Amino acid sequence: MTSATASTASESSGIIAFIGGGNMASAIIGGLLKQGRPARQIQIVEPWAEQRSKLAADFGITAQAEPDAALAAATLVVWAVKPQTFKQAAQQAGPHTGQALHLSVAAGIRSGSIAGWLGSERIVRAMPNTPALVGKGMTALFARPAVTAADRLAVEGVIQTTGAYLWLEQEEALDAVTALSGSGPAYVFYFIEAMVQAGTEMGLSRAQAHQLAVGTFVGASALAKASSEPPETLRERVTSKGGTTYAALTAMEQAGVKQHFMQAMHAARQRAAALGDEFGTS
Repeated sequence: MTSATASTASESSGIIAFIGGGNMASAIIGGLLKQGRPARQIQIVEPWAEQRSKLAADFGITAQAEPDAALAAATLVVWAVKPQTFKQAAQQAGPHTGQALHLSVAAGIRSGSIAGWLGSERIVRAMPNTPALVGKGMTALFARPAVTAADRLAVEGVIQTTGAYLWLEQEEALDAVTALSGSGPAYVFYFIEAMVQAGTEMGLSRAQAHQLAVGTFVGASALAKASSEPPETLRERVTSKGGTTYAALTAMEQAGVKQHFMQAMHAARQRAAALGDEFGTS
């Protein structure tokens, strides 16, 4: 299922509470407001005063420093906290959110741990990524069995404000998603960084190299999305033997770039699993 099939945020009148008001929460809140959800239907619990001030400035929403009984009005609670603070946040806010549907965007923390902390089985885990900040996010979702079809639609209506999404049948797959698309934007930025540096070494200005590098990623991604052909075929079409692209890719292969890159992704997946073990005990 794609985001095109989701109901819009403005179709729901329930209150959404955010536990944590950082970047990912801000991306979702911004998307909800753009799609017509009134600010009065959004609650935020954010312990840091500086971030509360930013939320007020950006969205006109007054965040509270600590959870209280007002959270009981929320029909959906979005847990946008760091893995290492999730348990404490759940212990503080959980007594007020027993009737709500819960959506977690915390990396690594398994739904079983969340269900144990909150005393609820209506848990959906999400693995979004930072392009959600500009409405181009990619989010994977997993729902526990108690989550109804209506609950799924409610989650879709929230997540589709930040970009595209897909549902997974197995929760374990979220660790691989974390390594691929969750951490993936950092890989792209890493390659852009390298391309910009190489461009300046070859005589371009930094602004020129940046524009060319970013434009190349945007264009190549759009082509990959529009094409029915696999990336291997698209790559081969711009790689004439003995040409410039061939020289570059040969150098990468000799340096083991692909293998090292794949090893890095496996390391990210292993860390995602470790986060669940380290911070997800009930």
